[in-house]
Parts: sequence; C-alpha cells; structure tokens
Amino acid sequence: MIESMLNYVVWDPNPAVFAGFERLRWYSLLFALGFIISQQFMVYFFRKEGHNEMLVDKLTIYMVLATIIGARLGHVLFYEPEKYLSNPIEILKVWEGGLASHGAAIAILFALWLYSKRTPGQSYLWVVDRIVIVTAMTGALIRFGNLMNSEIGGKDTGSDYGFVYAWDADEILQTLRVPIESINAYKPKGRDSELMNTGIVPVNFDLEITKGGYSLADLESTLRRDIKYALTQFNSSKEYLAEPIEPPLNLTITDKGDYYLATVKTFGRTKHPTQIYESVSYFVIFLILLGIWNKYKSRLPEGILLGLFLISVFGMRFVWEYFKVVQVDFEETMALNMGQLLSIPLIIAGVILVVRALKNGLKPEENHGTGS
Repeated sequence: MIESMLNYVVWDPNPAVFAGFERLRWYSLLFALGFIISQQFMVYFFRKEGHNEMLVDKLTIYMVLATIIGARLGHVLFYEPEKYLSNPIEILKVWEGGLASHGAAIAILFALWLYSKRTPGQSYLWVVDRIVIVTAMTGALIRFGNLMNSEIGGKDTGSDYGFVYAWDADEILQTLRVPIESINAYKPKGRDSELMNTGIVPVNFDLEITKGGYSLADLESTLRRDIKYALTQFNSSKEYLAEPIEPPLNLTITDKGDYYLATVKTFGRTKHPTQIYESVSYFVIFLILLGIWNKYKSRLPEGILLGLFLISVFGMRFVWEYFKVVQVDFEETMALNMGQLLSIPLIIAGVILVVRALKNGLKPEENHGTGS
C-alpha cells in the first residue's frame, strides 16, 4: 500500500509481484525485462545499420553472463571481500542480494571485447556504443526494482519531504505471536505532529488479526509488549522508524466482527528516494543516447556513445552517492565512498573517449541496402 500527501510518502509495497508467490519478485522481473527489451533494441540497431541481426542472440549471452557475474564479483571484491573470500560458497548465493554496477560495467566491457574478437566483422567500439544505449535503460529498470524491494535507500532528509520505508517493519511485525492476516502502513490523515519539519513524520500500521484463543485484554497485553519490541529493538526499525513517545505505545484495538483491527500510531524517518533519482536520470540518459544514435547511426565516430555513457551515468552516480546510505561499515569514515571512488576512473575514461571521437569527427554517409 502506498499513501502520499504533499510532502512525504509511506512506501510499503510487497517486493513479490503476486502475493503468496514470493519467488517472483519485482526486482527479478524488471532485471529480466531489461534484457528482453535490450535484445529487441539491439536487433533494431543491427538491422538499421546493415549488420547480421542473428548475432544478437550470441551477444545477449555474453551480456547476461557478464552482467550477473561482474555485478556479483564487483560487490564481493569492492565491498565485502573478507566476508565472501573466507566462505567462497556464499558468492554463489546471488538471490540473497549483493550486486555492484561498477563490477557489471567492467565485466561487460571485457565480455564485449571477447565477443568482438570471436565475431568477424564486429568492431569492439561499434558494438559497445550500441550496448550502452540499452544498458542505461536496463539500469533504470533495475533501480526501479531496488525501489520495489525497498533497498539502497537514501539518507534522512531532515524535512517532511521524502519516503518512509515501512516494508522492513511489516516483515518484523509478521513474526508476532498473534495470527496476523495483513498489515498496512500508511500516512494518517489529520494526524499532526509537533515533530513536523524535523524529518520525523506520522505513520500508522493497521494489523488485521484473526480471532482465536485470545481475549481482547490478553491480545492487547501481548501486542503492546511485542509491537513495542519490534518497532524499537531491531536495526531496520531503528533505521526507518522513530518512536519518540516513551511509553506507552499508541495502540488501539477494534473488534470488526470476523477479526480484530489493531492500529499502531508511530513515526517514521523521511529518506531520500535515491532509487527514483537514479532511475529517472538513467532513463533520461537512455533517451539522449538513443536520440543521438537515431540522428547519426553509422556516421557516429566510434567510442562517442560509450564515452558519453561513462561520463553521464557514472557522473550522476557520483552525485547521487552523496544522498545514499553507505552499503558497508568501512565507508563511514571515507571522504568519498566506494561507489564514488570507482566512478572517477570511468568518468575519466569517458572524457578521453569523447575527446578522441570528436577529433575523428562524423563518418561519411554510407548505404547499407537494409540500412536507414
């Protein structure tokens, strides 16, 4: 459930696409959708420029493997080497999270070099210039998947603007000893707070509880004890929620006939929705790169789109990192975090590629028969 009004949003979607079917998650779906759409774009690029579009299937295999392997190894080596190298089998557990876009970028560039070496008639930079167009689009979808997972969020805004991420609290509340049918977090209407404009805002949780062996008095006693613990003692609760009233817990229970409705009135911390910042910026970059290709196609000097991609994507990544929480503890003491440090050489490489391409200038018009 998503509730918004003016300044802040209570973000509480189920990361599963279908309730009750937890294996299919929005992140996985959007990740896969990015590759499916990208493949169709690449077929179009190849066809328009007179290249054998049958090669796209081979190219897709290189891209999928490079993205998954590179992103995983990037996280392992750049962020948590001690954890994974001491227990290498954990590296294979990709479904538990831990992917790094910088690792994916490096692996893709290497994989495309292998592809071009093994594919006659395919220039490395020509292929990469087309790949980066769809990579920007896929990056936008992946970041939206992060949003649906309520992960890689931002720092506190310190104001009423932002997102209150409530899903972690939902999962904790689902473990209570009472039989809970559903949980809904939302922004309450008409509930003002003296804490407004501080980054701490009102949030309500509605819990539908199946009637069982609990009397109303026993249920209230159990809920007051367990909910108070759940909302104040877990690290994720402390990160996303704020309960400034100590004690008692602001709890009301209503008999709805078939079930009890327990309403918990608490507070949340507004965070920067950095997943949206990144997703939107990557999609704009995709549209710009696609527009440049559409205007010039095969006349483009090789490396120009790759250079623009590296400058814009990792330039924006460098900026958005200032608004994101650190991924691992050692980044707390760094002036620039790992994401920013890894972005700098890629931005520099992009500048070099653009300067080189601009010196070469546009290629003369060509006729490809099946081309533009």
